Amino acid sequence: MKMFMLKFFGVLAIMFISVLAGMQLANDGIHKMKGYDDPNFQNAVAIDDDGEHVKATFLGNNISSHDLNEKKKKLEEISAFNLFSSMGKKISEGVTSASEKLINLLTQ
Repeated sequence: MKMFMLKFFGVLAIMFISVLAGMQLANDGIHKMKGYDDPNFQNAVAIDDDGEHVKATFLGNNISSHDLNEKKKKLEEISAFNLFSSMGKKISEGVTSASEKLINLLTQ
């Protein structure tokens, strides 16, 4: 079982690194295909911080903190239940308690 888990996580790590390398190669290929550096070329997400104000753009659309506050209020009004958030909290609590028990077991 230990060997299976070791192989599984090894393959998982290799796949993750391969995806990241592929994304970088695709980005380099796009820049090579253009043939020149375009200063007007926009990133998908851009964040400008001048000390006092933070400006963000997502796919060319400006996003202000005012918009985010409105969306946050709307979500609070809806009282939406996020399944993934609650699952993540339970998993993190489980991992925390398991690691505490393991540390206590090893130190005693």
